[in-house]
Amino acid sequence: MLSFIVAMDKNQVIGINNELPWRLPADLAFFKKTTMGQPIIMGRKTFESIGKVLPGRENIIVTRDTDYSKDGCTVIHSIEDIKRINANTDEELFVIGGAEIFNATFDSADRLYITLIDEEFEGDTYFPELDPNEWKVISKEKGMKNEQNPYDYYFIVYDRINR
Repeated sequence: MLSFIVAMDKNQVIGINNELPWRLPADLAFFKKTTMGQPIIMGRKTFESIGKVLPGRENIIVTRDTDYSKDGCTVIHSIEDIKRINANTDEELFVIGGAEIFNATFDSADRLYITLIDEEFEGDTYFPELDPNEWKVISKEKGMKNEQNPYDYYFIVYDRINR
């Protein structure tokens, strides 16, 4: 199963200058809990913005650079490689970004784990539009705004309809 996990604002902003435009520790904890023990797939720029291998998960980096390698990571070179890995595993694969990878694999996604932040941020990177005829909400949990998490937010899980 190919799943996406992403945080976005109410205008579908997911980043600015290859960084998150917000600080939301509850989202980072949700990300860690949800992806732990599962393979995560990301573009090279996303990996470099994180700056390290995420422990407890197979880190798969997608890049066109055939000479690219990174200790502790699997490197692949095409969207077709993602589809091949997905077809040959029973594990839930998590695409974690960035926008280019989300856009290129969106039609193959089966599930979306979205942290929706009820704010508007400046951004230069956006998540694809969700067609309500293609996705159904299977869970929605309101997060609590507090000192560490200064925004209202929701953890929403969508499954693709008719897949």
